[in-house]
Amino acid sequence: MAKQQNAQTSGGRIRIQYYRSFIAFPKTQKVIVRSVGLTKLNQIVERPDTPAMRGVVAKVPHLLRIIE
Repeated sequence: MAKQQNAQTSGGRIRIQYYRSFIAFPKTQKVIVRSVGLTKLNQIVERPDTPAMRGVVAKVPHLLRIIE
């Protein structure tokens, strides 16, 4: 069972970069950026590669980008 769990957790990962300031953007977009765990410009975080996480990035493509 441990092998099966490790296979799921070590699955796809995406790197998300916060590359443009959210100043002068709606509060909802600021909340989206913070919810991903980004606090500073040019910061990169790794998150699971799920349709939900890709959807979050797709909501604010002008602020976040996926780095391969």
